Amino acid sequence: MRGVSFRREVVFLIIAVVLAAAAGLAFYVSRATTLTIAVAPSGGTEPVLIRAYADALAAQQKGLRLKILSFDGVQESAAALQDGRADLAVVRPDVALPNNGLTLAILREQAMIVATPEQSGIKTFSDLARKRLAFLPERPADQAVIQRVIQHYGLSLATEPGPGPVAARSVALVGVEEQDLPEAFAAKRVDALVILTTPTTPAAMRILRIVQNASRNRKVTLVGVSEAQALIERLPRLQAVTVPEGLFGGNPKIPEEAVSTIGTSYRLMARATLARNVAAEVTQHLFEMRSGLAEAVPAANAVAAPAYDDNAAATSAKLPIHPGAIDYYEREQQGFIERYETWIYLVAFLGGGLGSAFAWLSQRLSRLRRERVEIATARLLELRSQARRSTDRAALDEMAAEIDDLAANIARYALNRPTEDRTLTAAGIAIDAARSTVRRALDAAGPGGTKPSLRAVE
Repeated sequence: MRGVSFRREVVFLIIAVVLAAAAGLAFYVSRATTLTIAVAPSGGTEPVLIRAYADALAAQQKGLRLKILSFDGVQESAAALQDGRADLAVVRPDVALPNNGLTLAILREQAMIVATPEQSGIKTFSDLARKRLAFLPERPADQAVIQRVIQHYGLSLATEPGPGPVAARSVALVGVEEQDLPEAFAAKRVDALVILTTPTTPAAMRILRIVQNASRNRKVTLVGVSEAQALIERLPRLQAVTVPEGLFGGNPKIPEEAVSTIGTSYRLMARATLARNVAAEVTQHLFEMRSGLAEAVPAANAVAAPAYDDNAAATSAKLPIHPGAIDYYEREQQGFIERYETWIYLVAFLGGGLGSAFAWLSQRLSRLRRERVEIATARLLELRSQARRSTDRAALDEMAAEIDDLAANIARYALNRPTEDRTLTAAGIAIDAARSTVRRALDAAGPGGTKPSLRAVE
């Protein structure tokens, strides 16, 4: 019976291992993936948008969850991605670009807009010489971009101008709060306004209205960056932006024709080592949920895919795109089999190995049973030979008892475990032969002692 118990335990163990492996695989496939995302700037639209996205993922029970790390500025959020504290981050490349960051989506594009009342006579960047240029002081990160563009046109930027005239080949940058802009234009303290903004936002429209109200004929000139492409070659973290004709109003039309300029972008970036299928899933859900997010956060309408011509251009760009995002844009996301093929192959391999082990063990146990029956059969034949030569009734009685025990053991093996028919047939013949020989020997030995039972075994 010990062999029976051993066999059952092995079977139960194999079943338990297989079920545990299946349960582990099911748990791994079904569990939500949690990603840490670094969000900035404090008070900007991006933190609100990402929070809404995270809430939507949880509410719709998607396979993703976002853990948000908030920072005051995009320099800190980029650093969190760089040093591994975050899997995703809101990044403004012209401020700080992590070297392990790849783009998933553009959250917001900003255009550098120089707006001035038409009567100022300012039509190009060169016309800004000796002029006073207003900017919003709550956006200090914009100053670096403004300075680079001004310097590209051979002008210097005075960031703390005095009250007197502006020096030749110089532009005075004057910080003015939005609520003070109307008075600043009316008092001639500034001649033009420069902002980096998403042109489609209500804030951009509101600020352009202030400049329009400062114009006698309500006409506004938007100064473009005519050498935008050349400037981007020098400053690859910037990008070309076009402000469409009439974007800010149609009577009078602002601008009167499309204006080419440069700009920056707020990007959702992922670490380069993030799995392609996970990056594709983050990108897919963001765009699929965009219209729903826009109902609560209008800034979601500005989310866009980064422009690229082909896969090679996307992955070799100066601001490269994550391969997982490209999979989504090209509709080449991995299916279930492709995504988990490694695990499927592993489970199949382990299952095949376990099956082979089980088959080997079963074969081994069967061989052991056959060997035990064969040993018992050999012993029966040996007892038959001994019985032929013996006249000692006591010895013959012991042989008869041993034959009974061997017959019982063989019967037990046959009942509890499958055994080859030819093996059992041989054992049965050996039992009958041994029993007959012992009976004849006992008859020849004459009366005396206790006659053994010699139980028949079918």
